[in-house]
Amino acid sequence: MAERDPRNRTGRSPLLRGLAAAVLAAGTLVAAAGPGYGAGPGAGTATAAPGAQFTPLTAAVMTEPTPFVATDGKTHLSYELLTTSSLPSNLPLRLDRVDVQDARTHRVVGSLSGQALAEAAHPVGDPLPGADGYTPAPPAPTPTVIQGSQKWIIWLDLTLDRGQRVPKVLEHHLSGAILAPSGPSAFEETVQATRTGRTPPLNLGSPVRPGTWYASESCCGNTHHRRGLGPINGRFYVPQRFAIDWYRVGRQGQTWEGDPARLTSYLSYRQPVVASAGGRVVEVQDGIPDNTPPVTPPIPPIENTVGNHVTVQVAPGRYLLYAHLTPGSLKVRKGDRVESGQVLGLIGNSGNSTTPHLHFHVMTTAEFFPTDSPPFTFRQFRVLGQVEPRLWDDNLGLQPTGVLPITPSPYEGRHRARYPLDREVLEF
Repeated sequence: MAERDPRNRTGRSPLLRGLAAAVLAAGTLVAAAGPGYGAGPGAGTATAAPGAQFTPLTAAVMTEPTPFVATDGKTHLSYELLTTSSLPSNLPLRLDRVDVQDARTHRVVGSLSGQALAEAAHPVGDPLPGADGYTPAPPAPTPTVIQGSQKWIIWLDLTLDRGQRVPKVLEHHLSGAILAPSGPSAFEETVQATRTGRTPPLNLGSPVRPGTWYASESCCGNTHHRRGLGPINGRFYVPQRFAIDWYRVGRQGQTWEGDPARLTSYLSYRQPVVASAGGRVVEVQDGIPDNTPPVTPPIPPIENTVGNHVTVQVAPGRYLLYAHLTPGSLKVRKGDRVESGQVLGLIGNSGNSTTPHLHFHVMTTAEFFPTDSPPFTFRQFRVLGQVEPRLWDDNLGLQPTGVLPITPSPYEGRHRARYPLDREVLEF
């Protein structure tokens, strides 16, 4: 793709002409629609910053994009762009392309367009397509049309090839057309320069005992962790961006055997949960009963979402959450110091959980709501295979059998300092 500089410094930019024309056509006055607008005392003086322009979409990045290496051996950047149309409610626009660029060189490091853009963008508040886990998500409509005054989220999951440098600053180039009654008017804008994270991901030990485990709802696709947008205390967060749900897997690939309505049928149930790193216990919650599988329980109060849990601070601004533990099994108290490998409790089915599993992720605060979710890696593990179909953790007990449909993985073998990708079966 040819490099381009969207900053038109000579005359009025195509964006300004298009935006002003489209908005004026809709009957709305736009400031600075022409050189003589607002003439009066001080007219003619430069009052706009170099490169300033009207933009039909505003944008905000919701986290500091931090690079991490996954089991595919590639560097990933997973974050979100929260966009809002600045146009009147009766004036839609068509978003054709999102290019993520190196802000210094304007080199494109990732793009979304067509069907890929349609599947990665949706209005804030709309249910997550395919979130019921029973049927695949229907194809998203194309082109991507954003109504005036509407807020959308764009889920960005960039993959850089081995050896490809991570830009120090990213910028986001958006292009499309304003759909004015008089006809489409093309626009381009470059928005939201964002520094990438320089703090390396925590490299952790296993949160469970040695054995075979299924990494469910991991990054970086359409999972309820990766795409879980939470409106908390008047702001949007993605508090579980890199969370992983861990299920114990037996020799025949089974996660449960016998009656799926019994907690004891699940191989994960009452398995030990161990500290992935040493640190200080800053939060403990116990006494919440386990849910009866496999029927999805009512959504609990926000303070009981993760059920019985232990939170351990392992570094400044870095906390590990071990959640959905069985009541009465917690082995630590708030204020305790723990060592890596120390037993913290046993896997259960408390809180917002349908079948027994360990929910684990890194947080930036001691509270699980609100918080941010930075990436992490594990010191060593072996990939044994992968599960191709979309199996959501809430559905495991509703599958015809408890045996996972495990297939070979292109990333089989030993890994060090890597993040497990979604639906991988691995051995700690």
